[in-house]
Parts: sequence; C-alpha cells; structure tokens
Amino acid sequence: MVTLKTASSNSIKGDFRIKQMGWLIMVLFVSVSVMTLTGCSKPEEPAVLAPLEGEINDLATDFIAALVAEDFEAASGYFDAEMLKAIPTDKLEDLWEQLLSQVGPYQNEIGRKQETSEGYEVIIATVKFEKSPLNIRMVFNDDHRISGLFFQPAEEAAVETPAYEVPNYAAPERIEEREIVIGEGDWALPGTLTLPAGEQGSGQEWPLVVLVHGSGPNDRDETIGPNKPFKDLALGLASEGVAVLRYDKRTLVHGQKLMAEVPELTVQEETIEDALLAVDLAMAMPEVDASRVYVLGHSLGGMLAPRIGVQSNGLAGLIIMAGAARPLEELMLEQMTYLAGIDGDVTDYETANLKEVKEHVARIQDPKLDPKTPQSQLLGVPAAYWLDLQGYKPAEVAKTLDLKMLILQGERDYQVTMADFELWKTALSGRNGVMLETFPELNHLMMTGSGSSAVGTLSTPEEYNVAGHVSVEVIQAILEFVN
Repeated sequence: MVTLKTASSNSIKGDFRIKQMGWLIMVLFVSVSVMTLTGCSKPEEPAVLAPLEGEINDLATDFIAALVAEDFEAASGYFDAEMLKAIPTDKLEDLWEQLLSQVGPYQNEIGRKQETSEGYEVIIATVKFEKSPLNIRMVFNDDHRISGLFFQPAEEAAVETPAYEVPNYAAPERIEEREIVIGEGDWALPGTLTLPAGEQGSGQEWPLVVLVHGSGPNDRDETIGPNKPFKDLALGLASEGVAVLRYDKRTLVHGQKLMAEVPELTVQEETIEDALLAVDLAMAMPEVDASRVYVLGHSLGGMLAPRIGVQSNGLAGLIIMAGAARPLEELMLEQMTYLAGIDGDVTDYETANLKEVKEHVARIQDPKLDPKTPQSQLLGVPAAYWLDLQGYKPAEVAKTLDLKMLILQGERDYQVTMADFELWKTALSGRNGVMLETFPELNHLMMTGSGSSAVGTLSTPEEYNVAGHVSVEVIQAILEFVN
C-alpha cells in the first residue's frame, strides 16, 4: 500500500544559501540562476570567419567590455560561426539583459585564470555584480574565436562564499571516503565512495545509494554556491550505516568534448549512461550489498530515475527527490512566468520574453518537430534532446517498475512543484513498497526556507543566498526507506 506522509511544520530550522545552477538544457534556470551553456562546438566552416588577432586574454577582456558597454554587435564579433548561429546579436542582448535582471548591474572584475580543456583554451573571469559574483567562462578555438560561453556561480570568490560546514547530523568519525572512477576511457568520471567506518574487511556489506544530479554541469557534491546537497546526503547517510556513491557529471568533466562529439545530445548521454555505470560499479564492490543498491535522483535526475530503473538490472529501488513529472518545457515556461511576476511587476521585457518562450515551447511540443530545427528556435537545446523526451511520462513509467520507491517533495519548491508530486501520487496509488512524503518548509534543494513573493508562498531566488544543509527530516526519511 502507499504510505503518504506530510512532515510536521515544526521542522528543524537553519540558515541556508542556494544558488540554483542550470545548463541550457533547462533554459528556465537561465532566469533562476546564472549558468548557461550557449554553445561549445567547433565551427563547421572555420574559413567563413577570419581568425582574430591578439592574445586570448586580451580578447576576453575586450569581449567583456563590449558586454558591459551593451555593444552587442561588437561582442558577437568575437564568436565563431556556430556561436553566431546559436546566439545572434539580438539573442546575446536578451541573454545579457536577463542575466542583469537576476544579478544586478556589473561592478568590476575581481579575478581571472586561464586553463586548457579538451584542446580548447579557456579564460575564466570572476566578475562582481551587485547581487552575486559570477564566473564568465569563455572557450576559445584555434582561431581565437569564442566557441563556448558560460555564466557560472563564482566559487572562486571566497570572500563571498562561506566554507562548507559539516551538518550537525553527520559524524565524520563514523565514515570513510575514497576516490573512485565511473566508466573508463574518454568519458571516465571521478567520484567519491562514502562508507560507514570500522567494518571493512569484516565481511560487512552495506546498502548503497547512487546519487544522480539535477540539470547542469554539476560536480559530485551538486555544489550550488556554498551548498553541497549531495555531500550532505553522503555524510548524513553514511553516518547511519548507508553507503553513498557520487560522481562529477559528464557535462562538467567533458563539456567541450561532449558538445563537439555528440551534437545530438540526449539525456541518455547526459545522465543515464553514467548512472547505470555507477550502479554496476557499486554492485561489484565487496563492501556493498548488491541486493540493496538504490538510485536517488534529484530534480532532472529524479525525472529520469524511472528510465534508469528500466535499463538497470537488480536495483532495489528508486528515491525521487524533487523529481519533475511533467515535460521539461512546461516547467520552463511555468518557472519563467513565476519569476517574471515574483516582484509583482511584469516588465515589458519580461512579457516579450515569455511570449517568445511560449513560441519555443509550441515548437518543442509539435508531434512533427523536425530533427533539423535549429536549437536557437528550441530554447537553445538540440532538437534531438526534445525528441528523445517527447511522450515521456516519468510517473507512468515508474508505475510499470517492480521496485520500491520513495518520493520526496518540498512544498515550497517553485522549480518542481506539488503539481508534480500529485502526478507521482496518482500514478503510484495502490502500489506496495511506495512511500510519498512532503515537507512544508523545504525548497528545491530540500533545505529549509521561509518568506513569500508577490505571487505566492513558494520559495524565491533571494532565499537561495543563505547557506545551509539538506533537512535532517529528509535524511531520516531515506534511512527509514532503505532500512
């Protein structure tokens, strides 16, 4: 039978800080946050645009100066052919205006570094805006033109980001961690195995949870500003006898390579393949009880958990944490509409932006969507990605699985809402081994928050500027389910 629980409103309170990250796969997170992959592939016709003269570092400085001066014609002049297709001048202007609406006016650059990634030269400028510091990550090709552009939370700005503190429900003396690798060859990913301490070599076999990220090029801790929700989960669960495996996401470790070699990217390459490899690795570990391996998917990871369950053999169950049950494009439009009205004033720019988003969503939902449709007409995401998800109903797929399931939802989550939870509840009603639990005070990261916006009582981006931890109630719910 289904167990439906609503946590007490007297949850343990704390101060929490979130900076929601998003990849262009979910354009809603362009508004919610400040991490956008706008393009990252080598130009198909490199002879079309002449190489730029000068040092890459100087070109990066000039590009940022053009953005700040709102000279978007000059700024787009630094792009390669593929970037110009994906983000013509007017789109670059829209992106910059939307960014400033979230983080406030540009103030100054406070740091810079250069690195090489997948054969590309990358300049990362840490820039201070009024509300939040960002890293502007510029990927340059051999012609010294920009072939990739990211706006990311600035972890380098230590003065702005407090150091991570271990949650009070974790006991570091009762855990052990070691580095592992998911997969092999070109797509290998570094990760961490967190185990209960003291029993290795004694034949003890622990239950284990594999953590699957939300959207965006997330690290193994799902770091968002000063918050590390996956690290919270790993430390909290391992302290109580449940091992955890987590890893850096493919779009983080191999971002440029992925865009160059997998132009028709889908969630299979972005998320599912590596989750399956992680499950297989976990089941082969001598410290792990192979019959008690679970997948915990957060956000996009929760949405894809049923597909992981379909493709995996021997899973004990799924834990779906703030998992979307509705189509991504619907959530994008819903979130952007919510954010536009969050201050009680929908500007002309926001109205026009929402109108354009609705047009993109209509194309995405067209059953006759042409695979060759430019991603600039599909919320910046390749048609292959949308075609792969067309018709996918996570809750209905979950209903077909003979697996234990735990569905967790924060009632103040504006990114994946109670409407999604109701779909999970309806689809799984009457199923044995299914537990559903909601938490009145928790937001998308299962962290406590308070306050309201002009349009309701859901969480707001401003609330995400306080550091904290995954609620102990969530840890307890997972322990109860696994054990």
